[in-house]
Amino acid sequence: MEKGLIMVFNKHNLKDLDDDDKVINPIYSRHGLKNPIPKYELPDHEMLPRSAYHLVKDELMLDGNSRFNLATFVTTWMEDEAGKLMVDTFDKNMIDKDEYPHTAEIEMRCVNMLARLWNSHESEDAMGCSTIGSSEACMLGGMALKWKWREMMKKQNKPTDKPNLVMGANVQICWKKFCRYWDVEPKYVPCEGDRLIIDPKMAADLCDENTIGVVAIMGSTFDGRYEPVEAIAKELDRIEKEKGLNIPIHVDAASGGFIAPFIQKDLVWDFRVKRVKSINASGHKFGLVYPGVGWVVWRSNDDLPEDLKFYVDYLGGQMPTFAINFSRPGAQICAQYYNFLRLGMDGYAKIQQACQDVAMYLSSEIAKLGPFKLVSDGSDLPVFAWTLKEETNFSLYDFSDKLRERGWLVPAYPMPENRRDLVVQRIVVKNGFSHDMANMLLDDMKRALEFFSSQPEFKKKEKGSQFRH
Repeated sequence: MEKGLIMVFNKHNLKDLDDDDKVINPIYSRHGLKNPIPKYELPDHEMLPRSAYHLVKDELMLDGNSRFNLATFVTTWMEDEAGKLMVDTFDKNMIDKDEYPHTAEIEMRCVNMLARLWNSHESEDAMGCSTIGSSEACMLGGMALKWKWREMMKKQNKPTDKPNLVMGANVQICWKKFCRYWDVEPKYVPCEGDRLIIDPKMAADLCDENTIGVVAIMGSTFDGRYEPVEAIAKELDRIEKEKGLNIPIHVDAASGGFIAPFIQKDLVWDFRVKRVKSINASGHKFGLVYPGVGWVVWRSNDDLPEDLKFYVDYLGGQMPTFAINFSRPGAQICAQYYNFLRLGMDGYAKIQQACQDVAMYLSSEIAKLGPFKLVSDGSDLPVFAWTLKEETNFSLYDFSDKLRERGWLVPAYPMPENRRDLVVQRIVVKNGFSHDMANMLLDDMKRALEFFSSQPEFKKKEKGSQFRH
């Protein structure tokens, strides 16, 4: 494994640290040098609340400005009223359905709203739940596919030890985790040429009797493009006619689930496609909620195996639960419901359209700067990427570093396997990133280009930080 990818933190050996590195600097005279505050072990004595607050706050000043973070899909701004509501509900453990029945009711209302937003037919008994984020929601969707496949294979007296899942090489890393954690063979459709998303025919041709399903992405974290769910379904129809294989689709709509229903209403990708059995989305991305909340909805009760359900007491009865995580605050769920009530269809449409307008304006202006060529333009998600179209004395990693000097976080990274030669930069336009901010970024990009043109001997680097989607 590459150095820097492990996010499990190691215990420091205090003997190896300099004395100055073992402590946090005191705040003025509130804590004298005779009572230094240790960094890596519990202090011996308590301190004033405001002292602890300022110690932590001051260290966090070294983090990047979240409003300038154009790398993340995660929401970085909410209204003050939403923030207050979250503070009011941080202490509610949403897993305690009986103790907090109205929080459970709000979660149920959100699931109903999403099922209808994603065109669940009124005759179908759609089911769903909240999660910590889309990663957990993907795990649940994948588990349901595996359990349903296993049930089918057992009825046919066939082995169940070699399940596989078909997806594009551009999937988010959570799907690779799912395959490893739940012992499923991943089958990737490789990127080829300018095609950086799944190919429907290639995906269908990879399927066999051990395929638990096909994952379609709405849209790719690499460049913001949607994958053609309807076309994938048609190819799977062909495979069913040719081989008798009935392969379901899970749609990973982590971002697109809160974009397409509002500004691309005619695009058919959701439960209108019969093969789509489940959909997940991130409430904390374009659902406009602070992290972390995700959602997963199944087409019907039959698509969620009974073996995955557990039952908890709720208002004198029992309520099914099937999330992996247990205790977590109800604040994000309440904030999601706040957004649904506050914005409605029109409000979400205005915000998402504004984001797309900024994305397409910014991508068109970046394309005019000279050395850049667009890989995508923001016409699916308000997300776009570009690459270098000519030889320069700097790499996109250098360009990213230069923008970081001005506070902008605009990542540079290689595309998936088979196109690792293609290095791009990507921008995610979220609520709160205005036309004015876009122009500020363009000015800083022009300054960066002027800097590199003034340094003909600049030695460019071919690798950057280990950015992960």
